[in-house]
Amino acid sequence: MKYLIVGLGNIGSEYADTRHNIGFMILDAFAKASNISFQTDRYGDVAHFRLKNKLLTLLKPSTFMNLSGNAVRYWKEKESIDNDHILILVDDIALPFGAIRIKPSGSDAGHNGLKHIAQMLGTQAYPRLRFGIGNDFPRGCQVDYVLGPFTPEQRQQLPERIDVACEAIRAFCLQGLARAMNQYNNK
Repeated sequence: MKYLIVGLGNIGSEYADTRHNIGFMILDAFAKASNISFQTDRYGDVAHFRLKNKLLTLLKPSTFMNLSGNAVRYWKEKESIDNDHILILVDDIALPFGAIRIKPSGSDAGHNGLKHIAQMLGTQAYPRLRFGIGNDFPRGCQVDYVLGPFTPEQRQQLPERIDVACEAIRAFCLQGLARAMNQYNNK
């Protein structure tokens, strides 16, 4: 079976350690723990590897967040991967920092990356792992918050929370969506 694991983020050093790039951070940690590296390819940085009997394609789109759907659609079609074997790693301001929610589908909740993916796939029915970044920002400052760095306290907790997200990715691929949801949605 084939899987496409997509970490959403923006390319460029000015975005590297921002909350909006948590998808890239999770995928980087997952690749490092799996002892694989990314290569620049069409629409992003890509890595391929085998996890037991599963073939995984890891993707960090280079299309910027708002055009992520172009990369997702291209690699989904190139690798012949079903929508239910795609997992999008995305930041979520509606969740407290470090909380993880895996869902089989859903709305974009105002997230432009998810919105473009749904447009390009023609459906909102694709799994996503939402990583909470919290919402501790004054009214009207959402963009600055999302594109800003984690607080020192969050930065200290981040490695452990990213490790949990990586475990959830493995569970999604090896045990299936339902078991991954049961095991990680309240962890």
